[in-house]
Amino acid sequence: MTPHRRDRAGFQARALAVLVAGLWHSGAAGAAEIEVSHHYADSDGVKIHYASAGEGPLVVFIHGFPDFWYSWRHQMAGLEDRFRVVAMDQRGYNESGKPEGVESYDMSLLVADVAAVIRDAGAESATIVGHDWGGAVAWQFAFNLPEMTDRLVILNLPHPRGMAREMANNPEQRANSAYARRFQEGTPEDPDILFGGPMTAENLARWVSDEAARPRYVEAFRRSDFTAMLNYYKRNYPRLQAVGAAPAVPETPRLAVPVLMFHGLDDTALNSDALSLTWDWLDADLTLVTVPGAGHFVQQDAADLVTSTLRWWLLARQ
Repeated sequence: MTPHRRDRAGFQARALAVLVAGLWHSGAAGAAEIEVSHHYADSDGVKIHYASAGEGPLVVFIHGFPDFWYSWRHQMAGLEDRFRVVAMDQRGYNESGKPEGVESYDMSLLVADVAAVIRDAGAESATIVGHDWGGAVAWQFAFNLPEMTDRLVILNLPHPRGMAREMANNPEQRANSAYARRFQEGTPEDPDILFGGPMTAENLARWVSDEAARPRYVEAFRRSDFTAMLNYYKRNYPRLQAVGAAPAVPETPRLAVPVLMFHGLDDTALNSDALSLTWDWLDADLTLVTVPGAGHFVQQDAADLVTSTLRWWLLARQ
């Protein structure tokens, strides 16, 4: 991408962010609590917990590492008057099943978990929203089950082709992925596996800036399986390649559904350079919103902006 094209794309995304910030809905953000019902889908014998609220077209939210369904409380509160919003616990987390073995966390099974939730919710398809590992699952869900994907929303997880390119060639991204190498090689008990210490519920919740919410995270992580969390990386995260090697990713299907992407630009794990050329791998419209000052957990760092933008984008496509 030439510099002037990159500048223009960045300007357009920033302008969009300013525009949608003015489209705030009274229920969009700032709501730390939402009344939900709790359900359990069966995914080939693995219990998948999800929280549900509202009525209307189905929107399924998929969290990343380390997180659980509650990560989406702001977005659920902002959408429940027009949509049925469902936020799942991925396998290994909180109230979902925790099967043993690295192979139990293969991407194909993570995709199947989302399909099981959609079917359990009584729908044939949904808008899929994913962050971090949830974003990786969301991309793969759309690639493999396009008939069940109405729209796709990704937060801080670039397209797999962009990620592969940066992992192969970008020194900053390679350095930023050092934590994933530790996860691939280590165990939860290793003394420096996470933030310079072992994996504990308290350490896993250190990123949570909402003081009122942090105890809920600690409680959810105490119900989670730390080995399962690492298995996502051991089974699915790309292995480090030689510098300059061809990206180790197969050709991905071109998506024919609208895509909305958010990226907190202060993310220290996933470099925003990987966003470049995403539009070349899609056949439908792409809306890209970059968020200065927000980090990896953009749905919480910029909750108002993410929720109001998501609401506007979904309603514009009904």
